[in-house]
Amino acid sequence: MALLIIGLLLFLGMHSISIFALDFRNRQIEKNHLAWKAGYSIIALIGFFLIVQGYAQAKLAPTLLYVTPSWLGHVSALLMLPVFILFIAPYFPGKIRAMTKHPQLIAVKLWAVSHLLVNGMLADVILFGAFLIWAVVDRISMKNRTSRQVHHLPRALMNDVIIVVLGLGFYGVFAMYLHQRLIGIAPFVMN
Repeated sequence: MALLIIGLLLFLGMHSISIFALDFRNRQIEKNHLAWKAGYSIIALIGFFLIVQGYAQAKLAPTLLYVTPSWLGHVSALLMLPVFILFIAPYFPGKIRAMTKHPQLIAVKLWAVSHLLVNGMLADVILFGAFLIWAVVDRISMKNRTSRQVHHLPRALMNDVIIVVLGLGFYGVFAMYLHQRLIGIAPFVMN
């Protein structure tokens, strides 16, 4: 469990610098933008690696906190439908991006909630709960920050069609194939 928590602290900590230390972040970027990005990426990747390792280890000695009814699996799958669409929306600006303002944070919240609905082990609650809390806090903090530009394609209505098709395609591939291979759980297999 310690690796999971350390990984979350590193990964979410790096992603929280704009929330809690925006001036520090801006000074580092002014000094050397490339060095900041490299350091940020390395620490976030180490955190991600530790999250994966820690989560896998924690699953070996599970602590059950709650059990949910099986029908919540359908709710979880439904909540996951827009996640991939929203996650790629900033890179294809259109109406979806304009309406949601911060589509990736919405994607993280939906991902976390949908997984908390069906996973009641302590490691699950720590992992998905941490991401949910981070996304909520980050969204609140954005009200006091100027938004940064994301490199993306020019704004066009066709971008909405592209992200819906790509997002649903990614969802299908991940749910039907990759989730089992990467996480070890087949989401659509009924017991």
